[in-house]
Amino acid sequence: MDAFTSFHAFFDSSAVPHTPDRCEAYTEPAAKAKAIDFLVKATTAIALSVTQDDVDKPTDSPYIFVMSQGRVIVVASDAEFLPKMTTAGSKLVVVDFSASWCGPCKQIAPIFAQLSLKYPTAVFLKVDVDECRAVAEQYGIRAMPTFLFFKNLVKIDQLQGANAGKLEEMIKKYIGDEEEAETSGVPGHIDLGPLLAKEGCECLNESDDHPFEGALQKGGGYLESDCDEQLLIAVAFNQPVKIHSLKMYTANLQTAPKTLRIFINQPSTLDFDSAERNKAIQEITLAPEHLSGSKLISLNYVRFQNVNNITIFVKDNQGGEEVTRINYIAFIGSPLDAVKMNEFKRVAGKAGEGESLH
Repeated sequence: MDAFTSFHAFFDSSAVPHTPDRCEAYTEPAAKAKAIDFLVKATTAIALSVTQDDVDKPTDSPYIFVMSQGRVIVVASDAEFLPKMTTAGSKLVVVDFSASWCGPCKQIAPIFAQLSLKYPTAVFLKVDVDECRAVAEQYGIRAMPTFLFFKNLVKIDQLQGANAGKLEEMIKKYIGDEEEAETSGVPGHIDLGPLLAKEGCECLNESDDHPFEGALQKGGGYLESDCDEQLLIAVAFNQPVKIHSLKMYTANLQTAPKTLRIFINQPSTLDFDSAERNKAIQEITLAPEHLSGSKLISLNYVRFQNVNNITIFVKDNQGGEEVTRINYIAFIGSPLDAVKMNEFKRVAGKAGEGESLH
């Protein structure tokens, strides 16, 4: 008996949850986890063994339901898109833009369903570009499948093409460690870490042993100054962003930053003399409570509405020490390209007959 047939037989037994909805009926965490684990394994087996003849089987069969649906939510119209996005809250949302006539879309559909079961903390939506033309136009969808990634209604990345390995890699990247995952703490905003242009990030007077890169993720090390207590941190983004606030954590309060002078959209990297002399867009004196990593360091939000790069001059530290150390720094905000349904435009005409829209 092959995997497809054996799982079909197993599905027909009353001991197995036939659909993801039935998994939700399990109140014991261990039982629910076991049920979901079964569905993931079942979907995997189906995806690996399904043939065209299997696809033609009746769609009310439970194994076809799991193969084609998983936890994927179908967006049936333009009007449904925003409510479903809003319901997701701060969770990662992965949107599959596809079409019924698209061959690659059909090939990756069971894999997308499998991933929706494997990563239950994320929300998976499917949008048919022929049924939701305004949404597809808003996001410039020209080829299928295209996958868009959102957090807090903010688009953070996209993937074009039926690349299952890359799709899962990006889901892992943005969903993070589920046990340690946290929100930005600000409705409508996210940690802008995924939008950093790493090649445009640098720090002057960083220690060779403890460079700036170590402070860009929790547990990744720390940033430490070299010759004296001052640091000049330059951060670039891969698209224009709005910055609402900062988060900063230091393990040693005495070596923690105290005075910050902040600049934006510099055409070139500032030097220390310029950072001391030039007019900053904002200057902040940090209190100890700002350095716990949980309390937001508020910025004058109206001045940070279109930021391509930000420069932070750390002038001194809390204890007057010779070395300044930052364990973690984060930028909280949103890209300018956020979900704005009132800007959607109705698209006329039909989609093409291939895998691209023209």
